[in-house]
Amino acid sequence: MGVPTPEDAAAALAEAETSRAQLAGGLGLPSFFHSSIGVTVAVQIAVAAVEVAFDTGWTRLLAIAGAAVFALTAGIQLLRFRRLNGVWIGGLTSRVVFGTGQAAATSYALALGAAFWAALAGVWWLVAVCACAGGLAYTLSGRRWLRRYRGDPATHARAESAGWLVVVSVLALAALALLGLVGG
Repeated sequence: MGVPTPEDAAAALAEAETSRAQLAGGLGLPSFFHSSIGVTVAVQIAVAAVEVAFDTGWTRLLAIAGAAVFALTAGIQLLRFRRLNGVWIGGLTSRVVFGTGQAAATSYALALGAAFWAALAGVWWLVAVCACAGGLAYTLSGRRWLRRYRGDPATHARAESAGWLVVVSVLALAALALLGLVGG
């Protein structure tokens, strides 16, 4: 088998691109994929606000439980996605589930900050509104990314590197530990 001609190589690349576009357009989501992620994000925001307001042993456990419920839900939904489609797609885990896309990250940060402020002010109905708004915005961001991915998988398939996600996670855990030391 020799070196392909430029025409053969171009045809093979075009066929691969067509195949990728067909796969992207046919991807299915497990039931309650976006809604379960959005609800657990809202819960995580709310329990984090409770922790900031009261800073006791039980509220720390509550905040850890909120993060654990999110992580468990994310893991289950990603496994269900893989079982349903037989593939992983670049960007789904980081941008849709872990919210590294600009819209998800911004909405999460704003909702979390507003929920913290409301909790410290003792305005609990506003904590609930902020948490729900954050979860909804996170969900809508994920839906938007998936719609864009299906339309142009080559452009939207990129995800953050595993190394970068580890660095960000370590920094976030260090910040939580520092808050625990300062608050405790």
